[in-house]
Amino acid sequence: MEQVWQFLVKGGIMMIPLAICSTLGLAIVLEKALFLRKKKVIVPEIVNILDNIKDSNDIGLALSICEKHDGPFANIIKVGLENRNLPKDEIKEALNDQGRQEVHAMERGLVTLETIAGIAPLMGLLGTVIGILKVFDVISELGVGQATALSGGISEALVTTIIGLSIGIPAVVVYNFFTNKAESLILEIEKYSSALLNKVTSFRTNEKVKGQVKADAV
Repeated sequence: MEQVWQFLVKGGIMMIPLAICSTLGLAIVLEKALFLRKKKVIVPEIVNILDNIKDSNDIGLALSICEKHDGPFANIIKVGLENRNLPKDEIKEALNDQGRQEVHAMERGLVTLETIAGIAPLMGLLGTVIGILKVFDVISELGVGQATALSGGISEALVTTIIGLSIGIPAVVVYNFFTNKAESLILEIEKYSSALLNKVTSFRTNEKVKGQVKADAV
């Protein structure tokens, strides 16, 4: 552990922003890993009730189940159910509006993670430049024969590059992973919300037909 600490200390002042990037990136990764779990987003209980809605009498049960859960899927479905009596275009617009808010919540932190992936190697490169400048300063004062004096600047140059790349490369991989996962979940939510839209509008059409049949019978 002490050797690791000594290795990091050699990186100089640029290790401070690199440490901040590393900590922030790790926090985002942990949050996304918990938040974007499929069963947490696409709640099986809600999927089950949506598949089994047969008519408008089942809407109340579906609403109560959505209210038991907190998340993008539950919120979007709840909006569709609550606005079921509106015209189809208005229901669709309400679903889209809620969907945009939920997408923003699902993708929260990914832009920061992408930024970390981009700037961490650049900060490592900046640390490298600073280390090289120190080497040249030593050379100008003591000449090239002072290997011990030169080693500090060389170490700083190498350590910051290593740490910057060690942060940036995993950040790119994780960013792409979570972006693809979020997009996949968003597409699945859209599938269920579209199915819900078709169901609630068909219920209303069926009720109108039944009402007309009763009126004609009278």
